[in-house]
Amino acid sequence: MATMKSVHAAKDKVDVVDVERPVPGPQDALVRIRACGICGTDTFFLHLGGMPSGADGATRAIPLGHEPAGEIVEVGAEVRGLAVGDRVVVNPQGAPTGIIGCGGELGGMDEYLLLQNAEVGTNVAVFPDDMPFDVAALNEPMAVARHAVNRSEAKPTDKVVVFGAGPIGLGATIWLKLRGVAHVAVVDVIPERLETALTVGADAVVDSATEDLTARLKELHGEAANALGQQRAGTDVYIDAAGAPAVFDAVIANAKWHAKLVMVAVQKKGEVDLGGMLRSELTLIASQGYPTEIFEVTAELVEHRERFARLISHRVPFSEVGRAFELALTPGAAEKVVVTFDEASHL
Repeated sequence: MATMKSVHAAKDKVDVVDVERPVPGPQDALVRIRACGICGTDTFFLHLGGMPSGADGATRAIPLGHEPAGEIVEVGAEVRGLAVGDRVVVNPQGAPTGIIGCGGELGGMDEYLLLQNAEVGTNVAVFPDDMPFDVAALNEPMAVARHAVNRSEAKPTDKVVVFGAGPIGLGATIWLKLRGVAHVAVVDVIPERLETALTVGADAVVDSATEDLTARLKELHGEAANALGQQRAGTDVYIDAAGAPAVFDAVIANAKWHAKLVMVAVQKKGEVDLGGMLRSELTLIASQGYPTEIFEVTAELVEHRERFARLISHRVPFSEVGRAFELALTPGAAEKVVVTFDEASHL
């Protein structure tokens, strides 16, 4: 039986192990992975040393990677709409054996990925041959960002603040501007991230470590009031792509009457000023995953590939996958890390 390399979660590092190369059945396809992004979820599993499971809560090693792009190398006899050589992205939530790279049996940070019950438009989409694999690997996180923007229902006349200039926040910024939103400000504490935000289309940036956030928001978005008539910033929509408790505090302190807060980042436990939310009648909207967006974004990702490519800070070959995860694990060391697989990776 042929084997391949697979990346599994270990405590604060990765293990590269040999596993059997999948053999597709009549309804399956086999994808040779050419690029796979590293997500904050991957680093979360590394901190845990795997995924908790069972009644005792013990962790088990899991294959990592849910942001893959690759090419079809085998197609089952009953599969329609796919051919050997097609370049594809996949829906990690479309695998019957569990979410790819997030506790299921399969991982996208492997040399080959079995695409079970392959169906174009359901769990796989084809992209053009001239689209770089590393940018195509952004399909999954950009679907997350798109869902947050869809949940916001931001209108062209709205003024929006995005907290967090990581890949999701920057992706949301791009989608907001492509949606025609009038003004988008991005807030972060890392100057390099804020520079990237401007290059992808943000109208303004705020370094909340050195600037007065309230004063800047009023300067950028004008002044309004909350339900009690107290002076507030004129921002219509806030998107939390940072996940820091300070974000909620800042939004509640600045929210005008009927402002919205979309939470796409995973918030840790913390106190929330419910009275402050009441005074602004602030609407809190949770945004999880991509119920419909996973392939809705693909064509626009292709069309605007140069803009989205700016989100990638590091491209690391699979032969140095350990270094790639070290970068992702080190705060401030990298923005978006994409692991690339060349021909030699599959020998």
